[in-house]
Formats: sequence, C-alpha cells, structure tokens
Amino acid sequence: MSQVFRYGVACGYCVSDPCRDLRGALAYHKSTPRAAITDPKEVGQLMRNIKAYPAGTVQQAMLWSAYTFCRPVEVRQAEWSEIDFDRKLWIIPAEKMKMRREHRVPLSRQCMQILENQQGFDRKWIFPSVRKGKCLSEAGVLSAIRSMGYEKDQMCAHGFRAMASTLLNELGYRPDIIEISLAHGDENKVRAVYNRAEYMEERRKMMQEWADYLDRLAEK
Repeated sequence: MSQVFRYGVACGYCVSDPCRDLRGALAYHKSTPRAAITDPKEVGQLMRNIKAYPAGTVQQAMLWSAYTFCRPVEVRQAEWSEIDFDRKLWIIPAEKMKMRREHRVPLSRQCMQILENQQGFDRKWIFPSVRKGKCLSEAGVLSAIRSMGYEKDQMCAHGFRAMASTLLNELGYRPDIIEISLAHGDENKVRAVYNRAEYMEERRKMMQEWADYLDRLAEK
C-alpha cells in the first residue's frame, strides 16, 4: 500500500504516504507449516485408521489424498472427465490448479481401484457430496481426520502433501521429480514444460512405489 501511495505522490495524485507512520507498528504475518504426520510408524497407523474408516466417499477421498498427495480442493473437485483410463492418468485442468498450469498425475493400481469403487455414484464428480450435484465438501476429509482422533496440530487434509514430500525425500527420490509431482511451480517456464514431458515415466514409477510403500506401512 505504501508503494502505491508513494507512486501517487510522485505522479501528483496525493500529497503524502499515509502508511509511512505505520511502519514498524504492524506485525508481519508469520506463516506456520500445515500439520502433517511424517514418522513412518505413525503414517502406518494413519493408513490403518483410514482403511478401517467406514467405507464410502470420504474414506476413498482420504486414500486418494494419501496416494496422489494433491491439494484438498483438487481432490474434492476431481471429475470423471479428467481421468484418462487408457493411460492411467489424472489430468487436472489449469483453471483448477494453484499455479494455473495443467497438472498430470500418474495413477497407481490403488488409485484405479478407488475409481472402480466410486463408479456409479455421480456422473460428474468422483467424490460426490450427499447433496445431489455437489462435490465432497471442504469439511469432509478434515472432519474424518478429526473423528479418528488427530488434533489440528497433528494432521490436516493438506498434510498428505507434506507427508509425501518428507518421506519421498527420505526414501531418496530425486527432488525434481517430487516437486513436479507436488505441482510446485518452476520459475523457468521452458524447463517446466520439458520436465513435465521428460519425467513422466519416472514419476509413474515413483507414484506406484509410493502407494505400495503406504500399504506396506499399514500392514506392519
């Protein structure tokens, strides 16, 4: 705001910067990391809890979140039209993405099973709400996590992303592949396009191994 007013002064639109006297008076916003479970033993327990949760759309959405580690809004608003069954690919359009770039998610066998489980409930939404014509609500997955006993400082719907990022790095996967799979932006747009095309097979392998890893943790 101060920059806008200083520009106004320079152009003759206003006589002073009223924000000047507030400098140092307002505290900067400090972002805090979203709560996430990253210890393998605790992740195994989380997966067991999810698998033991009453069968239905919310449970399937939680599993999808764990296997794909996409943002909660992308999971809730996933549509059947975005699934390429032949290539086992979830193609999320740019307008749904935080970075406004199309994101392609290779689907593991576990994800394909989830799609099979969800077929027939709604023509548009993969994870529909009980309210006809709507997708799963924002509170759906979060409420389920809370009902399993996890407090807000332990795990949240967005925490599946940090969980995957932490453990995949610890497992030795290439950071480039992890960042692309998380749909984090690459400042170099040419490099970003190249990476999306070049790394698909490596990402496909990682996503299947990740889903298998989660299932193994759940079995221990």
